[in-house]
Amino acid sequence: MMLSETPKNNKHMPRRLMPSLFFSSSKTLSSSYSFPSSHDSSPSTPRQKFSETMMEENIEIAETIISKWDPSSSSNTKVTSLFDHNRKEANDFLKSVRGLRRAMHFLISENSMSEKLILAQNLMQIAMKRLEKEFYQILSKNRDHLHPESLSGRTSGGSSNSDCEDDVRSEELKIADEAITEVERASAHAMTDLQSIANCMISSGYGKECVKIYKIIRKSIADEGLYRLGIEKFRSSQIHKMNREDLEHMIKKWITATRIAVRRLYSGERVLCDHVFSASKTIRESCFSEITEGAANLFRFPELIAKSKHSLDKIFLLMDLYEAISELWPEIELIFDFQSTSAIRLQALSSLKLGDSIRTILSEFESTIQKDSSRTLVLGGGIHPLTQSAMNYISSLADYNAALSSIIVSNPSPATSLLPESYFESPTANDGPTAAVSVYLAWLTLVLLCKLDSKAELYKDVSLSYLFLANNLHFIVETVRTTNLKHLLGNRWVLKHAKKAKQYASSYESMAWTKVFSSLPAQTSPAITPETAKECFTRFNTAFEEAYRKQTSWVVQDGKLRDELKVSIAKKLVPVYREFYDTHLVMLSGEKNLEFLLRFSPDDLGNYLSDLFMGTSTSGSSTSTSSSSLSQLGGCLPR
Repeated sequence: MMLSETPKNNKHMPRRLMPSLFFSSSKTLSSSYSFPSSHDSSPSTPRQKFSETMMEENIEIAETIISKWDPSSSSNTKVTSLFDHNRKEANDFLKSVRGLRRAMHFLISENSMSEKLILAQNLMQIAMKRLEKEFYQILSKNRDHLHPESLSGRTSGGSSNSDCEDDVRSEELKIADEAITEVERASAHAMTDLQSIANCMISSGYGKECVKIYKIIRKSIADEGLYRLGIEKFRSSQIHKMNREDLEHMIKKWITATRIAVRRLYSGERVLCDHVFSASKTIRESCFSEITEGAANLFRFPELIAKSKHSLDKIFLLMDLYEAISELWPEIELIFDFQSTSAIRLQALSSLKLGDSIRTILSEFESTIQKDSSRTLVLGGGIHPLTQSAMNYISSLADYNAALSSIIVSNPSPATSLLPESYFESPTANDGPTAAVSVYLAWLTLVLLCKLDSKAELYKDVSLSYLFLANNLHFIVETVRTTNLKHLLGNRWVLKHAKKAKQYASSYESMAWTKVFSSLPAQTSPAITPETAKECFTRFNTAFEEAYRKQTSWVVQDGKLRDELKVSIAKKLVPVYREFYDTHLVMLSGEKNLEFLLRFSPDDLGNYLSDLFMGTSTSGSSTSTSSSSLSQLGGCLPR
């Protein structure tokens, strides 16, 4: 078990690791080491004698404290922890090891035949066994309570200023925050002790022993942490078989688990590893890369999702994954910055290939709108299912502005260059990533509007076509106004298209009520005969009844737009009819069946107009099912 850590090339080896040269694999004096012979030695000087005496005193001091803590002895210290028992004595123990090592260096160079050298090496082996045991006990005892936060802002990756001197540094254990918990206080002590022991063992040539213990214990903790977070190993076939609900649950679970794994589990392991093995970057890298091997599997999940079959409704699950990886990427890059952990970084980076899948789905979404060939009319000219599903989809895309910025900017759609400037007056794609998203979403909206124009042509009644366009454009404008789309498309876009919706409404009104308006003589017309007046009333009754009958079956779902249309029609119709009615009522008072001729009083018109656009005379609002797959997305969009 006790194997020395002998560097293969000591040319660039730090000075503190040089002592490992005088230990063989069994931690005995190396037979290959070239000791100076006695006859080669020059006569000892008084200074040499003084130094040798000091070194021998160091060995005697070390023997006193090290022998006391010999783990193979039968004394109470065999089962007692040195670092838990007496922190000052633990500090003295580490100092004695430092002195012992200095003495061994001196004796090897000055008097390699000294019996004290053999004693010193035996004491060193006992000391290392004790420290190895202490290292294991501290790691095991504190496996669930080593909190990097308890280091109180210490920087990781630094090196020790001295080999084993002041290893249990009292200043490091002073807690600035009086409110620190006992667990954090114990954690701070444990982390400092682990660092002190590791520094001492590494500088004494016993680095492999503590590294092996550290790797075994901390790797089991990291692997157990992933298991508790519910991280599983998936195959592409498993992902492919999942229904949407299961896949959504798994993705949400993965995102939550990965944030914890990166920001607490692996970040904590990196800080702990850097702190404990601050004396050696090579050891830090070796330990951390082995402990975090499971991270490769953790970051493989998004790649499997990217390779699985996708449908339009899955884009938001992919967006969630993409956002999570993008958000964590700077931390991943920092935590796994070692060369030996580059595979983990690359695996995480490959997860961003989800962007390619998202671009493919966006292209399919646009194509689905353009290729929608349904000729089924929405009865009453109401909101088309394609309008509802597409705008819900587009507005949901606007909630992923940051992710879309990255995806679109890295590979912009050439179609957006066709967007006319007169159509889109908000920021252009040259104004940055967010503006690129604005242009792209404006393009998708334009594609929808063009498709709705073709849908409007299917209505035989031109006035109903305009009502259909007014309804659907108003719905689009309101969706933009009340979602994140407003921030992306801009207020100018909203005003421009709201004005266009009013123009459609005005065109509907003009064409739908032309017969009714024209049935009444102009206000400037000269006095007419009773017969002409009767003909006007007859024409008005017929035209109004026809308009009323049709338009009570027509639909305006938005209450505000519905009221605006009714008020506008009433303002144009009721005053003119009232004047004509009041003027000719007396003239026709002697006519038979007057109640049939004057079928509508001016006050009646308002009551009749209030019944318009409710879809009541046929099948209600009747929203027919579109053949487009977009009509199925209503329940699949993020809520």
